[in-house]
Amino acid sequence: MSAVARTGPATRPWLVDAAVTLAVLVVAEFAVVTGQEAGARPRDWFAYALGAAMAAPVLLRRRSPLVALYLAAGALLVFYAVGYPGFPPALVLAVPLYDAALAGHLWRVLPVPSFFLLTGGEVSVRRGLPPLDTVAVFLPQVAVVAVAMLLGALVRSRRAYAAGVRERLAQAEREREREAERRVTEERLRIARDVHDTVGHAIATITVQSAAALQLLDREPERAREALTAIRGTGKEALAELRATLGVLRGDDGGPATERDAGLHRLPDLLDAVRAAGLRVELDGDPGGVDLAGPVDHAAYRILQESLTNVLRHGGPLARAQVRLRTAPGTLAIEVGDDGPGAGPTAGDGGGRGLAGMRERVEALGGTFDAGLRPAGGFRVRATLPRGTTT
Repeated sequence: MSAVARTGPATRPWLVDAAVTLAVLVVAEFAVVTGQEAGARPRDWFAYALGAAMAAPVLLRRRSPLVALYLAAGALLVFYAVGYPGFPPALVLAVPLYDAALAGHLWRVLPVPSFFLLTGGEVSVRRGLPPLDTVAVFLPQVAVVAVAMLLGALVRSRRAYAAGVRERLAQAEREREREAERRVTEERLRIARDVHDTVGHAIATITVQSAAALQLLDREPERAREALTAIRGTGKEALAELRATLGVLRGDDGGPATERDAGLHRLPDLLDAVRAAGLRVELDGDPGGVDLAGPVDHAAYRILQESLTNVLRHGGPLARAQVRLRTAPGTLAIEVGDDGPGAGPTAGDGGGRGLAGMRERVEALGGTFDAGLRPAGGFRVRATLPRGTTT
């Protein structure tokens, strides 16, 4: 069964071609047998051989349809030239004409039927047949030839249209796959940035707070207790954010947890945490009075979180930071600067992905980002976000 299934599709076209060739052969031989014409040469074996020669080229209808037409036309021309009783040329030319037109050779095959019909009409008129009767005799043949060629061209057009539709559907499917891959990549990057910001901020804050607790443990136990309490709060907050992010990965709920939980409404808690770690921070602006779209609110908070974390890491124990929030029609401007003596060319990044992640967040929302050393010393991060961005 498997061998038959494998060979069946390959042999079926040849069976069709053989059947079509046999049908043309039957029609050609029948036309040779029944042809009647005064003064014509009697039929003999050569007449029947020419009839077979008119049908045999149909076997080439798939590989070389134009060659098949020319060979059949050549055999027919020899048949007429020898003087055998004539018959309508459309009987043997209809199938080759259809195949050639189907292959896209419509204008190249047109001279073949035109030659036979015009020559036949001229011979009929010269033999005394009135012009109107000649037209009446040859008009059905013209119709058969025209229908064969036009049908081939129509089928070719329909196949091309169907192929175009299939290609467009395949292209649309490829585009959907690329879009799905792009969204997966963007989601992966977004989650990576969130994890980086959450873990990086927590570790930096805990490191500074634990160092302060170790220094105060013997001399000022109460302040050491405050530092340890702050460490505990920072750790719990980081764990909650990581659980929310992992919940999104598992599909526990329908929306990005970071856009629900991380926004400017948490800025006071963020400032308390970094202040508890020993960083002196001033806030210039009211985060509660800023109306932002969800993704912008989330990005603004992450930029502030990463910037203040970098100050904790690189600004030094005497650094002071200032956070500025400025709103304008349609935009929110964020600036975080510090005067830390430890600031350097990599102060904002530490060789990691901090600055790159902030830039990616801002540019994804259509904003602008700038970070670098301040002329008076320290480091500064500035970002401008469109307030109404919702994608």
